Amino acid sequence: MTTSSNAPTLRSMTGFAAGTGSLEPFRWSWDIRSVNGKGLDLRLRLPDWVDGLEAAVRPLVAAHAKRGNITLSLRVTRDDAVAAVALNVPQMKAVVASMLQIESEAMERGLSLAPSRASDIALVRGVLEQGMAQDDPAPLKAALLAELPALLTAFDAMRQSEGAALLGVLSSQLETVTALTQEAAALAEARKDDVAEALKRNLARVLDNTDGADPDRVAQELALLAVKADVTEEIDRLHAHVAAAQTLLDTAGPVGRKLDFLMQEFNREANTLCSKAQNADLTRVGLELKALIDQMREQVQNVE
Repeated sequence: MTTSSNAPTLRSMTGFAAGTGSLEPFRWSWDIRSVNGKGLDLRLRLPDWVDGLEAAVRPLVAAHAKRGNITLSLRVTRDDAVAAVALNVPQMKAVVASMLQIESEAMERGLSLAPSRASDIALVRGVLEQGMAQDDPAPLKAALLAELPALLTAFDAMRQSEGAALLGVLSSQLETVTALTQEAAALAEARKDDVAEALKRNLARVLDNTDGADPDRVAQELALLAVKADVTEEIDRLHAHVAAAQTLLDTAGPVGRKLDFLMQEFNREANTLCSKAQNADLTRVGLELKALIDQMREQVQNVE
């Protein structure tokens, strides 16, 4: 059962489900498990004597997952594993002939042998053969395929449950990112006077030591210093990234790749914020953002 396109929810790439079934004389057990992966990697461990089973199973599993390393295993056993004993007549005749020859040779040499018994002949390798009955695998294949959807539904349910937990964690972390970004904006506004004063001091120092310098070049350097101290763009982009992440969390379907890319963008802005801070409190906020974004990225690695 696939997830409805009208129900926005995250799905984890981590999941597990197991099931058992029977159709006389067969019994079987399924298990399916998955971990995170960059793409979709399906590994099927199925009995190869059930013709066409893998070709039928693979698209069914693939329809329930877009990403992740998924392993599906099936073990089938028979209750009557030991079938009826069959007599290998040619082998039995060959053994009897050999025994008669041995007895005849012994009598000629005056040796007396104990009488041979049927059980002695039966114990000779190859006289009695055991084997498994040959069944038509078609009914078994049909029964297995009929039970597979229930296993996949349970698998989906666990991945959706894990995804709901991820959604809660990521939503909370996004709220914290928003709060830290707002704090950074307030700190940046509050330090404007300090930055302006620092620029004035730098300007005075430059002017005192620029006899013969190009005034335009001096102005350009001071403007560059002012730009390097401005974190307005970084704060605006952080707000935009929060909005984009929230949109992805509210979107149905696989969004893990996009969220992972967005985490890289978050991290880039946090790094730039720290490098431009020139203020202890702003630096602290930038470092808190970096630590939080790292935590978010770890969670995102599990999102389908």
